[in-house]
Amino acid sequence: MSLESITNVLVVGVGGQGVVLASNILCEIAARAGFDVKKSEIHGMSQRGGVVTSHVRFGPKVYGSLIASQQTDALLGFEAAESLRFAHEVKPGGAMFASTQKIKPPTGGGLKAAKYPEDALEQAAKICKGTLVPVEAHKIAVELGNARLSNTILLGALSTSLDIDQDIWVETIKKMVPPKTIELNVQAFERGRQVVADFDVAVK
Repeated sequence: MSLESITNVLVVGVGGQGVVLASNILCEIAARAGFDVKKSEIHGMSQRGGVVTSHVRFGPKVYGSLIASQQTDALLGFEAAESLRFAHEVKPGGAMFASTQKIKPPTGGGLKAAKYPEDALEQAAKICKGTLVPVEAHKIAVELGNARLSNTILLGALSTSLDIDQDIWVETIKKMVPPKTIELNVQAFERGRQVVADFDVAVK
């Protein structure tokens, strides 16, 4: 993806997954790379597992913080159904890095249970106008010993599609994660990059 114009990254998930931290890290990375950056967030009952979305826009000069409809260059999906919900926002030639994790919303109080789309990413792939890369972020995070590493794994995947020096990504992550988790987060970042390297479609 060229960074000569504005780059739009949409980050989606549910409360508690690290969407806000991931978007904050991305903003800092873009700023360190010399770009003007704007961000906007929407929290929908996030502390109860509600939808959380974050718009991140950067380039030579950015005037608005919201991404126009269907103008997303890259989408980071932290949860499968939320990736499906926003898949239509990816523009032709864009990329979607979607976690395979499924977090089914709780139901109760006599309400009819909503049907969770078990094939969410398969549906998303049909809707997305760009390349969809499924990422087993939660599984990899657990393998590394910390389930909260999913956001760094997804950032690693995203980094393969943006022309920003890898050292900037790594140094920013080291600065913004808890000191005791730096080594694990660097490993998580590398694992995310490897997922895309192993994928059979180029995403640049």
